[in-house]
Amino acid sequence: MIQAYNFLASWQLFPEKCQYESGERPKSGIYKVEAVEGSKSLVISHNWVTLENQAFTSEYTVIADGDIGEFSQHDLADKAQVIFTDSIQFEIHFYRKGEVSLHVVHEILPNGYLKITQQGFKEDGSNYTNTEIYHKQLSVLPYAASVAGAVIKANEEGIIKHKALTAMEEQTNMQLQQIRQQIELLALQAQEIQKRKELSMMIYEAKLSFKPNIGQTYYVYERKDGSHLLSLVSPKEWGASGPFQKFIAAVKLLADHTWMEL
Repeated sequence: MIQAYNFLASWQLFPEKCQYESGERPKSGIYKVEAVEGSKSLVISHNWVTLENQAFTSEYTVIADGDIGEFSQHDLADKAQVIFTDSIQFEIHFYRKGEVSLHVVHEILPNGYLKITQQGFKEDGSNYTNTEIYHKQLSVLPYAASVAGAVIKANEEGIIKHKALTAMEEQTNMQLQQIRQQIELLALQAQEIQKRKELSMMIYEAKLSFKPNIGQTYYVYERKDGSHLLSLVSPKEWGASGPFQKFIAAVKLLADHTWMEL
């Protein structure tokens, strides 16, 4: 089961990244892929919580040998076939009376997310495509998941667990959002410092005919020979006869001796 290695995990649903043409949109979910030791079988389970706080669970086993084999859950299909295209994609074909009733594609995206595309038929015979996006969980939690295809049954255990799951998700999502905001702020601060550093290096390499004062506004120009000039005179004051090729920026010297663009 080397090709299945990248998929063997518990995956958490990104509800906001999903698209559904059939079935109810869940508010949370987990999709789990496990290998049966000593065989070519995969156990796929999915559990999810609806927007109305109803919990559902489903589990089925398929043999990943590329052949069409018997499928035990006849409510979904009579036979199933698992085909691994490579180590980042595999497909499951579910057959009913010799025809494909459901086609499920699992794909690892470049960002590490799991994309599951389900193609099947509605009750009226029309086609539908559902697309779900998951990210890998750092720990395996046997709760809430997807609207993917197999037999769906509401269970008492899921109804009990979804309350704890909802509270857990609200708390962890809030904490993750706080961390994301802190990371974004630090990234912006780092970019600002790097920008000030590059500007300061340019100014300190420029020609200076005076000692700059902290807090005062100066003007940086590029001369025809490519060198830079720091001046007290603004572009308007120079006019068209200024001794420079182009105006770069208005700057101010800060207390830490870095320069900030105004």
